Amino acid sequence: MSYRPATRPTLYFIGVTTGASSIMRVFPAWAEFLGLKDAAIVGMDFPLHADPAAYREAVEFIRDDPLSLGALVTTHKLDLFAACRDMFDEIDPHAALMHETSCISKRDGKLRCHAKDPISSGLALDGFLPADHFAKTGAELLMLGAGGSTIAITWHLMRRARGADVPSRIVVSNRSQPRLDEIRKVHALIETPARLEYALADTPDRNDALLAGLKPGSVVINATGLGKDAPGSPLTDAADFPEGAIVWDLNYRGDLVFLQQARRQEAAKRLQIEDGWTYFLHGWTQVIAEVFDIAIPASGPDFDRISQIADAAGRQKPKA
Repeated sequence: MSYRPATRPTLYFIGVTTGASSIMRVFPAWAEFLGLKDAAIVGMDFPLHADPAAYREAVEFIRDDPLSLGALVTTHKLDLFAACRDMFDEIDPHAALMHETSCISKRDGKLRCHAKDPISSGLALDGFLPADHFAKTGAELLMLGAGGSTIAITWHLMRRARGADVPSRIVVSNRSQPRLDEIRKVHALIETPARLEYALADTPDRNDALLAGLKPGSVVINATGLGKDAPGSPLTDAADFPEGAIVWDLNYRGDLVFLQQARRQEAAKRLQIEDGWTYFLHGWTQVIAEVFDIAIPASGPDFDRISQIADAAGRQKPKA
């Protein structure tokens, strides 16, 4: 890929279909509000599980180009870390534990790797989970997908530091075994009272079976990227959600089939359904704060204003 030197302070978005993201419309409005004069955002699209050399080329460009200040990484977080770990001068503790890069920044001539998902996913979760939900209900957690977001979310929910408010059982499913092997290694380093299970689910009906085995009130999260990075859902239309389940799709754009499946059962099963919009807000603001070395609050009047600006820019890509 050919990269052109940035002519103004630039944040890169490393993903799959970055041009369709709301951030391309939201960032300019945020930059004005935050006083980031002349700041720009540029997408870098890679196919799923791209050639490691392609990730290294992108990171090398960001490292060496003076006005390229950093990047948010989505979808490629684990693969980019594996390909580029030796290129970073500093790796934060979350990134070292989770073997992922969700944010690249530069400070004092050093290239830095961060994992911001444990913070941003935790802020999003804590915003909609009822207080002491797992402690009060004994509910379980089903994570569909075993990528970087699942590593971050399970870390947030499974830690013994949460006391009794952890899922009684955590089930992680994935279409291929290597990701399950990787997350099992990470989980082995985290002290938790939760029972952990890992399921190879190479077809949606296998996820349906996992869903059917959950307790009432359990939390079900689509962290596969299906519905955004690729069409479809990790479940079939015959999937049966638990009574009173909390259903979270990390996506906020795309065909959102998983969300549609949940909404068809919302009333009958008394489901609480959440999309990925608040996760989007926290994920981006955490990275922007790091890359541009500014303070952005995660709550309060200023964050409310940031949310309003994003809503005004629109969640969906405008029609031509």
